[in-house]
Amino acid sequence: MPLAPQEIRTYFITTATASRRRLFQVESNALLLLDHLQEQRSKKRMEIHAFVVMPEHVHLLLTPSADVSLEKAMQYIKGGFSFRLKSKMDVWERSYDSRRILDADGFTGRVRYIHQNPVEEYLVSEAGMFPYSSMGRNEMVDPIPRHFAG
Repeated sequence: MPLAPQEIRTYFITTATASRRRLFQVESNALLLLDHLQEQRSKKRMEIHAFVVMPEHVHLLLTPSADVSLEKAMQYIKGGFSFRLKSKMDVWERSYDSRRILDADGFTGRVRYIHQNPVEEYLVSEAGMFPYSSMGRNEMVDPIPRHFAG
């Protein structure tokens, strides 16, 4: 079976900080990552549909642009953030987990999972209270991909 065109591939991504260091517990680091994610959107490298920046990991729901592979998109995110952070220590684990989203139900389920993650980890009592999430921040995310809008 041939692969689907890149621009209609949407992925649920999980990536962790090096040694699970609680890097994003520091507000300035979390805000820097949010700013960097918005910069990648504005450069049209990818659409970001949902995100949460947890203390030691990040979940993203993204669709790379037609001319950007998933690997390149992650390089833009992780490598670009590391460069901006200017840390002398490793910032990220080398790998990341990616799951291709195949339909609208899978998409909405992952959005819900992303937004509930801070509640599940006992960081907040309600998802909308977590400051480093796309919950209720429509200006920071792209809509459901056209290939899922039925």
